Amino acid sequence: MPSQSVLEQKKAIVAELSERLKSSITGLVVSYEGINTEDDTKLRKELRENNVKYTVVKNTLLSRACEDAGLEDIKPVLEGTTALATSDSEYAAAARILCGYAKNHDNFKVKSGYLDGAVIDMDTIIALSKLPTREVLLANVLGAFQAPIAAFARAMQAIVDEGGVEACLNKAAAEAPAEEAPAEEAPAAE
Repeated sequence: MPSQSVLEQKKAIVAELSERLKSSITGLVVSYEGINTEDDTKLRKELRENNVKYTVVKNTLLSRACEDAGLEDIKPVLEGTTALATSDSEYAAAARILCGYAKNHDNFKVKSGYLDGAVIDMDTIIALSKLPTREVLLANVLGAFQAPIAAFARAMQAIVDEGGVEACLNKAAAEAPAEEAPAEEAPAAE
């Protein structure tokens, strides 16, 4: 039977994992079996750079933390080697990095995940992994906001290049086709 101090340590770990699951916006459970130290180091570095916390965990401890956090649907995949990746700031970072890594490493597999406190299926995880980074999304939004302003600025510059508003109006009037006089109607045949 484990000593009281070991039980207290395990309870503390479960409490910490439970709080981590509750406070993060997204997380993935992966099987890291068969990866070498060099690849693991690169993976952890990339996850750290993207503010994703990655930890190897015992299945029994994570199972209890999942119960406490209301993520019981993750429990069936908790077997074999297990690591938990959580993010407090970006929804797609963990999925993008870990799914990309799993494509290149046969033994590394994404088992399950959650988003905003609800367990998600693999299709959702794969869809998250295909989202661009936050910076790219922000750049796209800013580009969309700037497009109308840039078009207006180009139109104004074209007017200035033509010599002003009056010059543009005179040019438009000269290029417009002259209105034709209505043709006389032929007498109706009776």
